[in-house]
Formats: sequence, structure tokens, C-alpha cells
Amino acid sequence: MNNLALCLVAQLCLAFGMTGLFWPDKLMPLFDLLMFPWAASYRALRRNSIAAIGLALLLLVRMIAGIR
Repeated sequence: MNNLALCLVAQLCLAFGMTGLFWPDKLMPLFDLLMFPWAASYRALRRNSIAAIGLALLLLVRMIAGIR
């Protein structure tokens, strides 16, 4: 069950990261809501998308290595 949850989190990170890179206009309203006091920018959205893809890759390495 622990492995399944890790797989789901990795897939979610990868999905949000790819969406932010390919379709930033569709993700911008959600990003505006998440960064409420500050104005969201495409630059910040791109950086967070790249970070989400990096997190997905780290989780993939963790799953392959079997680290708990």
C-alpha cells in the first residue's frame, strides 16, 4: 500500500509539472489561487513545474531503489 501511494504522488507531480510546462494558461487560475497574496507569473509557474517534474523523478528513483 505504501508503494501505491508513492506511485500516485509521483504521477500527480509529473502531471502537474507537464501541464504547467505545456499549457500554462490552463493552470494559471489555479496557481493564482494557490499564491493568493502574491501575483502569479509565468516565470514562477515554469519554475514550479520544473520542480514538480524533479520531485517526480526523485520519487521514481526512490521507488526503484526501494528506500523506505
